[in-house]
Amino acid sequence: MNFDFSTFSHSPITLDLLHLILAAVVIVLAVLLGQRRKSTPAAQPAAPQTQPVVEAKVAAPAEPEAKPEEKPAPVAPALQSASPDAALQLLALLQQDARFIDFINEDLAGFSDAEIGAVARVVHEGSKKTINHYFRLSNIRTEAEESRVSIAAGFNPSELRLTGNLVGSGPYNGTLVHRGWKVTNVQLPKLAPHHDTSIITPAEVEL
Repeated sequence: MNFDFSTFSHSPITLDLLHLILAAVVIVLAVLLGQRRKSTPAAQPAAPQTQPVVEAKVAAPAEPEAKPEEKPAPVAPALQSASPDAALQLLALLQQDARFIDFINEDLAGFSDAEIGAVARVVHEGSKKTINHYFRLSNIRTEAEESRVSIAAGFNPSELRLTGNLVGSGPYNGTLVHRGWKVTNVQLPKLAPHHDTSIITPAEVEL
């Protein structure tokens, strides 16, 4: 809308009235603006955002597991090599007194039981003579064979061999099948220097 201000230039009443209206409008606008500012809450400063505090539990260093104590592997006892001289000497004595080697190597298929029995008697007598002369023997158990015996725990396995149903750690009760033998003394002849013990008996030549 366009106003023609020339119509108000010659009327002071009209001009004063216009001033009043303008003043009233300014006052109303000022009041409205003041009320609007009051009704609008003042902007509160934003509270600083804080990150949640998380307590980080530091795990204690794990203690190294105790290794089981390693037991040294059992060392097998070193086997001793027995000198063959004594065994060869015994064979020579059995051959000398009982013709033992001859009897063992003889083919008995062509001989009757009576003939074998007669030869076996000679071998038996000569072998017994040799053993009793150079060795002292005793029985491991003194009880009569086929009698009931009690074997305590912790027995010497070199002296006793248990057979049958072996349960538990003893003591054991059983029947004595064999009394066993052990050598208590050995007296083999002394060997001459440079004696060849591998010669059980020399070959014989009749002239």
